[in-house]
Amino acid sequence: MSIKPRIRGIRVLKAVSSAVRLNILNLLFDHGSLSYTELMNLSKMSPSRDAGRFAYHLKFLLKADLVEADVESKKYRLTDLGKMVLEVAEEIEKKGLRTQRILVRTSRFSLEEFDANKIVDSLVKEAGMTVEQAKRVAKEAEKRLLKARTRYLTAPLIREVVNGILIEKGLEEHRHKLTRLGLPVHDVSAFLSKGKASLGVSSIYEEFGKNVLEEYTLLKVLPRDVADAHLSGELHVNSLDSWILKPAEVVHDLRFFFKKSLNIESPAPLKSLESALNTVFNVVLQAARETSEMQTLEYFNVFLAPFLRNMERADVKEALRRFIFNLNQYAEASLNIELTIPRFLADKPAIGAAGSDVYGDFLEETQLLASLMIEVLAEESTPKPLLNPKIVIKIRPETFKEDKAADILLKAHHLASEKGMLYFANISGEDGRLSVFSPSGCKFKADLKGDWELDTLRTGALGIVAVNLPRIAYECGKDKAKFFEFLREKLEMATRALEIKFRALRQRGKSFLHFLLQTVNGDQYFRLENSTRLINMVGLEETVEAFTGKSIYEDENALKFAVETVKYTSEFLSKSDKRRDKRLLPSALPSLEASERLAKQDIERFGVAKVRFQGTREKPYYSTFGRVSIQNLEASLKALAIGKELYGLFAGGNLTVIELGEVECPPETLFSLTRRLVENYGVEFFTYNRDLTYCSHCNKTMFGVLHKCPSCGSVGTLTVFKRYP
Repeated sequence: MSIKPRIRGIRVLKAVSSAVRLNILNLLFDHGSLSYTELMNLSKMSPSRDAGRFAYHLKFLLKADLVEADVESKKYRLTDLGKMVLEVAEEIEKKGLRTQRILVRTSRFSLEEFDANKIVDSLVKEAGMTVEQAKRVAKEAEKRLLKARTRYLTAPLIREVVNGILIEKGLEEHRHKLTRLGLPVHDVSAFLSKGKASLGVSSIYEEFGKNVLEEYTLLKVLPRDVADAHLSGELHVNSLDSWILKPAEVVHDLRFFFKKSLNIESPAPLKSLESALNTVFNVVLQAARETSEMQTLEYFNVFLAPFLRNMERADVKEALRRFIFNLNQYAEASLNIELTIPRFLADKPAIGAAGSDVYGDFLEETQLLASLMIEVLAEESTPKPLLNPKIVIKIRPETFKEDKAADILLKAHHLASEKGMLYFANISGEDGRLSVFSPSGCKFKADLKGDWELDTLRTGALGIVAVNLPRIAYECGKDKAKFFEFLREKLEMATRALEIKFRALRQRGKSFLHFLLQTVNGDQYFRLENSTRLINMVGLEETVEAFTGKSIYEDENALKFAVETVKYTSEFLSKSDKRRDKRLLPSALPSLEASERLAKQDIERFGVAKVRFQGTREKPYYSTFGRVSIQNLEASLKALAIGKELYGLFAGGNLTVIELGEVECPPETLFSLTRRLVENYGVEFFTYNRDLTYCSHCNKTMFGVLHKCPSCGSVGTLTVFKRYP
């Protein structure tokens, strides 16, 4: 070995033999580069007292080629040799302190020796940091963890320490990417100890899985501003846990599956009503795993009618009873019932029938199925209400004119008067005759391709984002220009969230939506591209009151402002949908979770005195649908007429709830009211609602929300059924 390298090596060793010089090297490693003054201050040396000593040590490091000066920035930084020396020094220190090394309990349920290089790897791979940045953070983390002298570490603890360092260093974006998904131990313990475990093991797994997926969606999927808007209560993303996994709603076309069964050679081909209903049940069961909110079985009794031919009434009823029992136990669904055969469907070939039969040939069977369905629901709801499946009764122009259809409709009102369970869809207008309605309030129109089959069947609602309108009113200070500016910002964020969901399902849907995206002869079942994207306008009534000081139904200017708000939203969504294929639509749909969460957050932020809300201070909520009180009927109908223009603007759907309260309502009275709502007021979609209390001891259902059974005095045996707040 020549003398020159040997002398250089001695100089390097001498350079790191000083604690002051080693500290300078460590400071440069931690900060990347520092000026003369910054180095001196961080070394805790006084410019007046220690200037000479500091300059001596810095020159020594420069001569040893461990530090170099950047002429342009006038800062000092480590050389490659300097970095190497620090690594060697660190390794020597570790070997000398071998007894202090810490064990880490890993996710693989094993104990391994702590290795800072794994932190470096995670920071580079997960957080997107440079290797140099990652090494500095890892070194600092190792120092702190060694200093803690704990018996063993866990991966989450190490991650928390690293995240703390990232925050201190102002590396917030990297910390955001590194955040771990999961629940604190306390939250898991609290969930199990509150009796929620009685929901069943699968429910526990599902609940914890939802929490992880919600966190993932907020941290990784949605843009930062959209995620923050959801968390702060400016927006509410419905079904956040399944945002990139499932569509919100699906409208089924049962003919697809009937054809599929008939074309498959099997020992038990689809021939009877029993086998057809089994097929329907399996469809609902399979699709339930791939739908986050609601499934609608459109033209349910029409498509099943051909399978009733030559069957006895009692056999049909028993088959329906078993079908409804299975649905109630295992899957939520909506059965949309026709009381007449729609003209546009009458000439369609009847799947399951012989020869050239069309659905128009099965009016009698269609009406029998509708009548028996209502009978079974009424019987199964005695004494305890049966809230699933949900039933939508379609009312067409000929319904009141055709005796049999009118009789079935009256029978439906018997059930509605007692239990308030049914939904009624007004299909009398030209715009609505091809439409499909979901119990959620969603409306699916033939407005995309102009074809009722392509636009309304085998499609649905992609997703729903609620906009907190009252929040905008509180923040704009009654400045109209600011109100619409803020509204535009929220609508833009909501549309981005929906576009992200669409792209996720389109790109990866076939990996997990095996049932909905199945194909037969190249024909994919669920038409994802035709699904509606809904912007739910939460708290419109409260917004108008906060902004104008008046009610929509009492002041012309208040109503004008409400109409202007919905029209602005509709026009913005229309402009955002330049190709007219996204189906971005405004809606006013019941959403208990959104209306309660947003109201509570506004009260916490602005105070209960400023916030306009429905309900009580303990259980506040914002309005998301129209109400009619049977006890104050004429005034409610007058308000309904005033708001007709407003609610007609919600192209994505809205629901009117007629509250029956605790009074007896003869079926004939409700039937007459339904006719008025359809023919005089043009209400598109409505339901009669009762709050019910069931006592398991008396086996009775009573009107209203009761806290003690009036018959037996029991408290612990009561179950309250409340559909709407």
